[in-house]
Amino acid sequence: MLQRQLIGELLTAAQKITQDQLERGLAAQQDRGGLLGEILVAFKYCEESDIVEALARQLKLPFRPTVPVDEIDPVIVAPLTATYAKQHVVLPVFRGENSLKVVVSNPLNTHALDDLQALYGLPLDVVVSPGTAIIDAINKVFDRRAAAGAVMEDLQEADPEKAAHELEEIEDIVDQDDEAPIIRLVNSVLNQAVKEKASDIHIEPFEKYVSVRFRRDGVLHEIIKAPKRFQSSIASRIKIMGDLNIAEKRLPQDGRIRIKVAGRDVDIRLSTIPTSHGERLVMRLLDKTNTVLDLVQLGFGKDNLSKMEQLIRRPHGIILVTGPTGSGKTTTLYAALSRINSPDKNILTIEDPVEYQLEGIGQMQVNPKINFTFASGLRATLRQDPDVVLVGEIRDLETAEIAVQASLTGHLVFSTVHTNDSASTFTRLTDMGVEPFLIASSVLACLAQRLVRKVCKHCKEPYLATDTELEQLGLFAQSGKYVQAVYDMYPNGDRPTLYRAVGCKDCGMSGYAGRSAIYELLVVNDDIRALVVKNVDAGMIKKKAVQHGMHTLMDDGAIKVLNGSTTVDEVVRVAFASDEVL
Repeated sequence: MLQRQLIGELLTAAQKITQDQLERGLAAQQDRGGLLGEILVAFKYCEESDIVEALARQLKLPFRPTVPVDEIDPVIVAPLTATYAKQHVVLPVFRGENSLKVVVSNPLNTHALDDLQALYGLPLDVVVSPGTAIIDAINKVFDRRAAAGAVMEDLQEADPEKAAHELEEIEDIVDQDDEAPIIRLVNSVLNQAVKEKASDIHIEPFEKYVSVRFRRDGVLHEIIKAPKRFQSSIASRIKIMGDLNIAEKRLPQDGRIRIKVAGRDVDIRLSTIPTSHGERLVMRLLDKTNTVLDLVQLGFGKDNLSKMEQLIRRPHGIILVTGPTGSGKTTTLYAALSRINSPDKNILTIEDPVEYQLEGIGQMQVNPKINFTFASGLRATLRQDPDVVLVGEIRDLETAEIAVQASLTGHLVFSTVHTNDSASTFTRLTDMGVEPFLIASSVLACLAQRLVRKVCKHCKEPYLATDTELEQLGLFAQSGKYVQAVYDMYPNGDRPTLYRAVGCKDCGMSGYAGRSAIYELLVVNDDIRALVVKNVDAGMIKKKAVQHGMHTLMDDGAIKVLNGSTTVDEVVRVAFASDEVL
């Protein structure tokens, strides 16, 4: 009784319940028995997590409101059954050399803890978490193990050489019931990747095993480790699906796979390269049913959206999008094309490969094997009387010169270039060999972009920004160096409220859900043209653009942080502030 009263005192001291509610709970407990915590939760006086946290405080044990599911190796639960874990609401999360970390909802359940200590042969490091969070983690960990681990057991008796060559036809992999373990493993990996909304699958051979990792929201997570002896058959199976030469293991190869997962069409770009431990495979997934082709949803703010709307409706010129691989450049260009697509416009694209199918637009895929390159495709496209042309990427002088000539002869050209920021695009074109006066007269704008993870709206936690964070974002309230959009939000220089990522079951305990883009839109005006013609360095061009009101990547990121869309850590991770212009 004393112990239960102590729990009640802890709850009242933490202002989770009132003294009156505690007395009612104790009275109900005296009448019908049971645990005080369960009664308080049943009366809806507090949450289960409040009870568990108070219990952890009473026993001087660490409390965690969430369970880091992505950090749990599914192999660790091999000695347990899901039924036992759920019955006792206990889950091992990390196995060290000298201890086993476990999360429990009731640390007084000594029988379960003794069982785990005997089963693993290690002393326990106990962490207390809410039961709902633990049950959700149990479901996900055992589901992941069932999807991959069960197949791994079948591999022990499999014939690696035979299994890789079975099943040539593409069908919905959810409906496939093939007995070949290699095929089931590959299908399981693909199914799990689509289910978890992964953008890439990395299959990497090492000395003693093969690692399979998923990239979700821009961050890699290891999923399984396959035995080394099945490396060749796994690679062969995937290469067969991508119509590649399975006998060639010394040269890089590129292919494409089309699959269905639970009725959803998924396109996969496959790349293989030889490494010291064997072939490394990377698959980029494109779920056509989950495609966002709207400039507002992609992350354009009012100012940039207004400028972009005007630019994409210009009759001629070049609009360039720049950024690293996987930063969403093609998606942004497609969103722009969708915005202006109409029956009175002839829109053609040359891509490598064609990533989205857009109705009403003619799309071509380059094929270097038959000398069908971006340059030759663009040259042929101009004879088709186009109004708008999208060139997948400007990689060389020939393509750049044809794009410039196309813009100067009355065509609107969209394309991408690989540079770090918008101002560096002019330097890149000059390095290719394009004359500065041609660049100045043809380029309308350069758009640099990066992708940041959006903080989960279900578990994000508000807090007041620190001076260090304001400095990282390039915001100095005391000296008035807010960009205009930020100043409009906090005109009195108040300390803004930001949000931090926490983690919950809705976001897979990562604290983030989905991604958005941050942009740096440099619109070419007379001052910028004059600098480009003089072939000045990118720093001077960027400084002049900022003077004319351009928001840098860091500025746009800061606005999204203040809007509660993302976190300081995310923006700092993908963007950078240039001391030359701030």
